Amino acid sequence: MSKKKNDTLIQYFEWYLPEDCAHWKRCSKEAEQLKEAGITMAWLPPAYKGASGKYDVGYGVYDLYDLGEFQQKGTIPTKYGTKEEYIQAIESLQKEGIAVIADVVLNHKMGADELEQVKARMEAWDNRNQTVNGEEEIEAWTRFTFPERKGIYSDFQWDWNCFDGVDWDEKKKQKGVFLFAGKDWDGEVDGEYANYDYLMGADIDMSNQEVLEELKRWGKWYLDVTKADGFRLDAVKHIRFSFFNEWLREMRDYGKENFFAVGEYWSPDIGRLKNYLDKADRCMKLFDVPLHFNFQRASFGNGNFDMGSIFNGTLVNEESEFAVTFVDNHDTQPGQALQSWVMDWFKPLAYGLILLQEKGLPCVFYGDYYGIPHDNIQPVKGLDKLLLLRKNYAYGREHRYFDHQNIVGLTREGEPEWEKSGLALLVSDGPGGSKVMYVGEGKKGKTFYDYMGNRPEKVVIGEDGKGEFFVEGGSVSVWVEE
Repeated sequence: MSKKKNDTLIQYFEWYLPEDCAHWKRCSKEAEQLKEAGITMAWLPPAYKGASGKYDVGYGVYDLYDLGEFQQKGTIPTKYGTKEEYIQAIESLQKEGIAVIADVVLNHKMGADELEQVKARMEAWDNRNQTVNGEEEIEAWTRFTFPERKGIYSDFQWDWNCFDGVDWDEKKKQKGVFLFAGKDWDGEVDGEYANYDYLMGADIDMSNQEVLEELKRWGKWYLDVTKADGFRLDAVKHIRFSFFNEWLREMRDYGKENFFAVGEYWSPDIGRLKNYLDKADRCMKLFDVPLHFNFQRASFGNGNFDMGSIFNGTLVNEESEFAVTFVDNHDTQPGQALQSWVMDWFKPLAYGLILLQEKGLPCVFYGDYYGIPHDNIQPVKGLDKLLLLRKNYAYGREHRYFDHQNIVGLTREGEPEWEKSGLALLVSDGPGGSKVMYVGEGKKGKTFYDYMGNRPEKVVIGEDGKGEFFVEGGSVSVWVEE
């Protein structure tokens, strides 16, 4: 039997990376170390030119075909580097057996080259189905001609017909949600604000057939150029729910049938995530946003959060095959729009829970792994050890012990092909203590120690395959065979 490693994804960026156009080079340099750490998949940031040039994190999409190749928006390289450096980073990762997940933003465009006169009506910001002002002519930034690219790769030019609406009228210098005449917001989107089709910039009209064909052409071009292994799909709750089912089917037919995809549907409501999976015909995994919020609440709970319920109402609990678990990301970090940072003391506990359990694909955040100098945030203590535990020990049948307000744990029995694999995880958000847990009859008589180094004692497994394992207050211990 072959040794199949546990997959582990890293989000290889955070919001405040230096604007030095050198991130792709850093990525290439780190590829071997990431492999040693146990990383098997890397989600790279958006690689195309944004409206803010080299200052754009990548979500203010200007030109999907400019991967740091053309003098546009005041720069040739993006914030992360040039097209050649991006391709090199992908190749460096893949050489180490790390699959590359590209960030794809198809909801909107920003930084248009020209204004257009468009008839539109203003909708209420908090109810997109309610008209505030009747139809009138506005000046909208909707004409994308990409004059510096000069039609290379694609001669498609975008005008107002390609979009549903914008949030700025240049004529009146007025902000608002403007729906273009003759257009409707997509009906099959998240129900927040009555209809959450519009998010930002010029909202792409996913009912325009010419637009759909161009997005398919671009996707195939991108696969040809980058050889990416999968996509992270941005803002899926703002895009017609059936769109990615169609688009990914075409990408998979063109590339690889098992092409990986994970979507960002930002909602703590498990019902909305499951509804999206149903409507999108389960064409992708989703980030487990409800679990993130459980972690955040627990970290602020002063020991009063019921740890036995930590996985209640989460995607990994109810649809584990489609769950990508995470602790924090570039949107939840301090200073960002969705800031909901998990407190530092709780991070090792949260990572222990997502990395060592059997279910879900865990995603490690760059800012947790390397730190966030912008906010003087240090790397998560013990995260390197937890990654190695996943890589080398987190195999075999799982047994859960989520039966206490504060102290919860799980065990893995291990598999023969992974020498000394198997473990016992205990975490506590309150006082320290112990729990008797079963690690497997194959472990009887074996001596276990705390790999995290937080407890000094040794535990000898009894004839029944059980041992009494210990954990400090507000801490995590992971017990493995000596």
